[in-house]
Amino acid sequence: MSDTPAFTSTTPPAPRPVSLFTIVAVLVLFAAFFFVVCYLYSPVETAPQNAAAENMGKELEWRSTSVSRRATLAEVRQANARQATSYGWVDQKAGVVRLPIERAMELTVEQYRGKKPERPENPPRKK
Repeated sequence: MSDTPAFTSTTPPAPRPVSLFTIVAVLVLFAAFFFVVCYLYSPVETAPQNAAAENMGKELEWRSTSVSRRATLAEVRQANARQATSYGWVDQKAGVVRLPIERAMELTVEQYRGKKPERPENPPRKK
């Protein structure tokens, strides 16, 4: 017996026909997919979310166009700003009111000005 391996050639083996067939098949499938997409795809001028409303109810009318969405957003922001800077009742029966943020902060500071955080006189020691 000799210590030399049975296969001593340094040239790589020739590619098998199956692998060549697979490569060609993948390329053909890719070309067919590309052809179908190019043939059937037709871009739309107007994006669906910006298209005119069709059969849309009154409660969803604000969603119909980008202009109406912007107008509704501006109205909501204006109403929120009004609420954040004015007085009003949230629940009159329960006595809950709405204050401007600055006034609420002032009242909170006044409430806690003289109080120190409560600490237990003899805190428990860890053993």
